[in-house]
Amino acid sequence: MNAVALTPKLHDCRDAFAAVLERLGAENNKVVAVCNDSVGSSKLGGFKSKFPERLVNVGIAEQNMVGVGAGLANGGMLPFVCAASCFLTGRSLEQVKADIAYSNANVKLVGISSGMAYGELGPTHHSIEDFAWMRVLPNLPVIAPCDSIETTAAVEWAAQYDGPVFLRLSRVGVPDLLPVGHKFELGKANLLRDGDAVTLIANGTLTHRMMKAADILAAKGIEARVLNMASVRPIDVEAVIKAATETGAILTAEEHSTFGGLGSAIAEVVVAEAPVSMKILGVPGIFAPTGSAEFLLDEFGMAPAAVAEAATALIARKKTGA
Repeated sequence: MNAVALTPKLHDCRDAFAAVLERLGAENNKVVAVCNDSVGSSKLGGFKSKFPERLVNVGIAEQNMVGVGAGLANGGMLPFVCAASCFLTGRSLEQVKADIAYSNANVKLVGISSGMAYGELGPTHHSIEDFAWMRVLPNLPVIAPCDSIETTAAVEWAAQYDGPVFLRLSRVGVPDLLPVGHKFELGKANLLRDGDAVTLIANGTLTHRMMKAADILAAKGIEARVLNMASVRPIDVEAVIKAATETGAILTAEEHSTFGGLGSAIAEVVVAEAPVSMKILGVPGIFAPTGSAEFLLDEFGMAPAAVAEAATALIARKKTGA
């Protein structure tokens, strides 16, 4: 078998989102898309062609965009409000808080090209604070699918969920990890690999890197548990406690600041319910520099080999009780 055959196919989760949205649009004439001059980057071209009267492009006016989404929901429509995550969350945070979360409006917020997917455009376009901003708001589930299969399942779930949702999608290609036909459950983690030495937890673009790190550890005789934690709010408290008590060490990685994101959500459970050694990998409270997403993830210690090295150090801490 040649090396090419061993390379998994990479999928842009935006394609899965677009496919589901177009199918939902055909099934339900209340489904509408709202965007901020981002038809192309939000992959809404197909939806626009099929349902031109149900595509609202407000231009570069994110606060208005969220308000329009809330108004459409109040009028009985089912709006998917799509924009680059850095602008959807940063520019319109007040509207998300007041018009969507506080009002419990049935709006599906879709943060496209999240994390450092727009890496070459620099810090203004990095979206490494969105978990923190969104997960603090009541009534707002925060979800970051790990692959195209989970994206399909999460969008289908969001469409039938009565209330606001924040979906965080990247444009960086990732391999499929979950089985075809996977059903998304809010607040539930997916056990991708079992082990008793350490638990690796991630979501979005980092989950497949954690699987690679687990392979590196396994080659050294270290069995790591891998959890895909797509649901950031609510978090799977039971899975976190089980991981802490059964493996004694937890390492998280995320395309986000180390403050306020997935790692923080996990740590909140760990410190209250099952204190164990823990390490949070991410952007260490700084503005990430310009560079490709792959380069930046590696630069911040989230290459699979670096994750495996950090996990090994964490296991050593666990053994010494540090």
